[in-house]
Amino acid sequence: MESTRETGAGTATVAELVAARWGDFRPGLWCEDAVLTHHEVAAGAAARAALLADLLPPDGPPHLGLLLDNTPEFPLWLSAAALAGAAVAGINSTRRGPELARDVLHTECRLLITEHAHLPLLRGLDLPGVRLLVTGTPEYDALLAPYADARPDPSRATPADRFLLYFTSGSTGAPKAAICTQGRLTAAGRSLAGQFAVGPDDVHYVCMPMFHGNAVIADWAPALTADAGVALRRRFSASGFLADVRRYRATYFTYVGRAIQYVLATEPGPDDRDHVLRLGFGTEAGAVDAAAFERRFGVRLVEGYGSSEGGAAVQWSPGTPPGAVGRAGAGLVVLDPKTGEECPRAVFDAVGRLLNGDAAIGELVNRGPNPFEGYWRNPAAEAERRREDGAYWTGDLFCRDREGFLYFAGRTDDRLRVDGENLAAAMIENILARYEGADAVAVYAVPDPVTGDQVMATLAGTFDPAGFAAFLLAQPDLGTKMAPRFVRVVERMPVTATNKIHRALLRREGPRCADPVWWRPPGEPGYRRLTAREAAEVAKAAEIGPAGRAGGTARAVDAADAEGAGEAGVTGEAEGPLVFTRGPSSVRRQGLEPRTR
Repeated sequence: MESTRETGAGTATVAELVAARWGDFRPGLWCEDAVLTHHEVAAGAAARAALLADLLPPDGPPHLGLLLDNTPEFPLWLSAAALAGAAVAGINSTRRGPELARDVLHTECRLLITEHAHLPLLRGLDLPGVRLLVTGTPEYDALLAPYADARPDPSRATPADRFLLYFTSGSTGAPKAAICTQGRLTAAGRSLAGQFAVGPDDVHYVCMPMFHGNAVIADWAPALTADAGVALRRRFSASGFLADVRRYRATYFTYVGRAIQYVLATEPGPDDRDHVLRLGFGTEAGAVDAAAFERRFGVRLVEGYGSSEGGAAVQWSPGTPPGAVGRAGAGLVVLDPKTGEECPRAVFDAVGRLLNGDAAIGELVNRGPNPFEGYWRNPAAEAERRREDGAYWTGDLFCRDREGFLYFAGRTDDRLRVDGENLAAAMIENILARYEGADAVAVYAVPDPVTGDQVMATLAGTFDPAGFAAFLLAQPDLGTKMAPRFVRVVERMPVTATNKIHRALLRREGPRCADPVWWRPPGEPGYRRLTAREAAEVAKAAEIGPAGRAGGTARAVDAADAEGAGEAGVTGEAEGPLVFTRGPSSVRRQGLEPRTR
């Protein structure tokens, strides 16, 4: 049946949007062979909300953690939390050991909902005061059974209720939990639904992990506000992408990192345009891959810069020059972090090389209104972002040209972005420091050939490649994306005049250095020496101009090293040979999340 109800134009809470689905018997949620109507989703959310009311202790914050793949349980629990006035912390399933436990405990989750596949991640973890619910078990079904007749009641929720606690990495090493209220998420969903003309007949394909803000804010929320359907993929699959799009008749999807490149690496077919998909919205596809995706599938990709916390956003628009993110909107300025003064405008030469990087590169700051709502129990990080005058400091380096266009230049703190994930170098260093042969360790970003960064480590001491690979496998808190791609072995760690590790030098040299470099090629479990041929490819690639693909943290390091900073580029299936480019990128670069305001 066709829905004749209004979409979420007048609603202020996620709970109201969930309750509005009651009585809508159109199919609304797909996952593999399961199909739920909008009404069934609302009913399932109401049952879980009633269970929450009985299970959440009254003496603490009403927080629950979701350690789940993209199954129907994830949006059902999101919807239930909205009805109950509770907040959801998406727990990253690539985290391990104490770091995973830290995420659960830091966000003060009183309940942790997971599934059988993730139980091995929790073995041996000390999670005091946390009750575990395992979906798909008889015990779980028995818990829900008494609440089967519950109806959704949005009256307990307010726009100011905390709703999401989603993690973003920071300079302190441990991820920070950014707060998103029901009001902010509703506004974000409404904004995106309006921008992309989402309606009740659309189907949003959610193939990115829902423990990230991208999938919830940019995919699930606009579908919810527009009464659109949602189709879930348990975990992203490039080979299954087109089949899913056809199966669910998906019209919209979001992506992060190298997802687009992975899809393009699949075998082309004569029926690649046989679908109804019309739009992709996400981060870091790169101009080259975005154009290739549209040529092959007939689907437009839309990108733009936005901080994870929602404090600043830049949208690409027609006429934006190559390498630029977009034009600076009202309130956005590039400031010298030391003086607080506005930086001079960027000057480029005829081939696009930045000539005055030392002066022109500064931190992007939003002096205008912004929806940043802080971090959970992290006042120091919050003060770093929101200053006394109310301005939001993004932590990202930019320069601005004379026409007002902004160019991304790196991050102010030592972060890496690997396959769509922000990682903190300090965390990886702490793990690698346990290696018996390590006297000193430095971890930093080098450009990924497709998008973002790869992890490189410099190790002072002795190095056995087989022993190091075995050491990594034995570390319980080494996440799946933390293992170094490259290991440079030195007799003595290079230091600055103040005896600090000379990270800028290490980043600038990357794998192209006089010291032995061991690397772990994609798909290989162990490390081997970087050969002369491979080193020559890197050296040759360094001469290539600014025609590369999307870059990450490694593209620029700080103002002193901004000119000539390395950038990622080229081809290959998942990860091809290293290619560096110089000068501003030819892609529209953005942060972890698209614009959410």
